[in-house]
Amino acid sequence: MHLLPRLLLLSITALLCLPALAAPQPWANLSPVQQEALAPLLHEWEMLPEIQQQHFIKLAKRYPQLDAVQKQRLHERLEHWSKLTPEQRKQAREKFQAFQKVPPEKREQVKQMVREQEAEKRTED
Repeated sequence: MHLLPRLLLLSITALLCLPALAAPQPWANLSPVQQEALAPLLHEWEMLPEIQQQHFIKLAKRYPQLDAVQKQRLHERLEHWSKLTPEQRKQAREKFQAFQKVPPEKREQVKQMVREQEAEKRTED
């Protein structure tokens, strides 16, 4: 078989598999543990893009190993995330991606700088 027909066959096969792999998850299909972990997202779950649902489902896999304080913090962060506008979420993702590029030894310094800037903004408002 020549290269072009093989590539075409591979591409068609991949496209046929995509709907099965990329189907959004209805809330009712989540396990009880996933629902508990993702409870702050309940009311907007069905509206989330599939890629975000998959991200949160991966996050929920670690939920059983978290202690009570970590679970509470996760719920607080998800609650905060659920209240952000799409533009605010985009900005948050961009900030997170930029932070990931900061060398580990400088991350605490960057965190402190951001905290100080946020404190200044609060006092100005």
